[in-house]
Amino acid sequence: MDPNATPLSRTFAVILAGGSGTRLWPLSRALSPKQFLALKGESSLLQETLERTLTLFPPDRIIVVTNEENRFEVANHIEMLDCGPGITVLPEPLRRNTLPAILLALDHIDDSLEHGHNGPAPLLAVFPSDHVVLNQKKWAESLTRGADLAGQGCFVTFGMEIRHPETGYGYIARGAELGDSAFQVAGFVEKPDMETAEKYHRDGEHFWNSGMFLLPADKLLDAVHTHEPDLAAWWDERSETPLVRSYGKIPGVSVDYGVMERVDSIAVVASDFGWDDLGSWEALYRLARKDTKDVAQQGDVLALGCSKSLLVSTSGKLAAIGLDNIIAVQTRDATLICSLDQVQKVKDVVELLKSQGSPLVESHLTVRRPWGSYTVLEEGPHYKIKRIEVLPGAKLSLQMHHHRSEHWVVISGTAEVQVGEDVMLLSENQAVDIPKASKHRLANPGKVPVEIIEIQSGPYLEEDDIVRFDDVYGR
Repeated sequence: MDPNATPLSRTFAVILAGGSGTRLWPLSRALSPKQFLALKGESSLLQETLERTLTLFPPDRIIVVTNEENRFEVANHIEMLDCGPGITVLPEPLRRNTLPAILLALDHIDDSLEHGHNGPAPLLAVFPSDHVVLNQKKWAESLTRGADLAGQGCFVTFGMEIRHPETGYGYIARGAELGDSAFQVAGFVEKPDMETAEKYHRDGEHFWNSGMFLLPADKLLDAVHTHEPDLAAWWDERSETPLVRSYGKIPGVSVDYGVMERVDSIAVVASDFGWDDLGSWEALYRLARKDTKDVAQQGDVLALGCSKSLLVSTSGKLAAIGLDNIIAVQTRDATLICSLDQVQKVKDVVELLKSQGSPLVESHLTVRRPWGSYTVLEEGPHYKIKRIEVLPGAKLSLQMHHHRSEHWVVISGTAEVQVGEDVMLLSENQAVDIPKASKHRLANPGKVPVEIIEIQSGPYLEEDDIVRFDDVYGR
């Protein structure tokens, strides 16, 4: 790396895209978290983050860390940006919080740099993938200032001006002034109660913690070896065992707790670039366009006599009458109704559903796959009906099921179907039976999407009853 490079020019952007966004349930779910949703425009939050990052970093210095289940979705969102090749997608085999994810990115950077270079250590700019930034110019100015501080060996975070008391954010206490809108960090505060949040709003000595960081790579590794010996041992053994292979043996640790709250040389850049983490329905309501009665509407909504409410429908007509201070969110398979001042408890609903083994936590009725998507149309004991869409040139894995048989009917396009050793082309209104325990595959050899109706029958119909023999996507 060029020893004369400016701090920003030797910085790599690490975008963290592995979260599940539980506080925006039922719209956000584990297999379709909020970073993949277009909550304030046509682009997803991940795409907005990437577009913003690309204004300062070339594609080959951008790394997106996600989980294994979402890596193809991340790749699809990048492809839709049409920014050319170069952005790296790193999948975590398990969710282990933000510090292991950052170390995974650093390992990739270390491998991509020339070994034995004598230049200064790289810097890491760490961004969540699901935050909103309204003023990109001020954001870039803050990043440049932060990179200068990180280039001097400081850990850097970005503190947002407190616009109102908020119990859903962490806070930063500012210390001595460092000049040019930067301060030493006197301490971090976890999400406070309302009384404390109101005090911070008044005293002028605190910032919202944005969750964005600039980290000198060498200082980061020193801190990990000092404060997180399990992660340090994991890192040190990577030449013998790749980091992803031993992911199950390491603890889940956030970069906030593991590093930022435990090091001494840490600075905060005071920033005001229109930041919001869209971490709750109240935050989405706050940013949404509202009518004269302070009602925000998205989707097919009919509101009569409502005030100060957020009404969202992604499936079917949502009719609301006389609601005040209410969040109402309707999807095909779940509906949320709660008071605006109770939105932080949505995560409690998700935890309860998870404890009950509910599939509503994991996915919507439509599930994206690297080859296309499937939608569950109806299900009951011993049967399930799906609509499957296969993109042009794509194909499913060669697979079999122990517990179910399937019947496929092509409703559009031309499908290539393999059952056992037989391969056939089926067009609209043609059908085929897939007996239980038979190897089979569905492919689209054409230039238009293929749609089929799949009828499953058997005693067990879950997705884990799939045995793959060959898969072009490496699953």
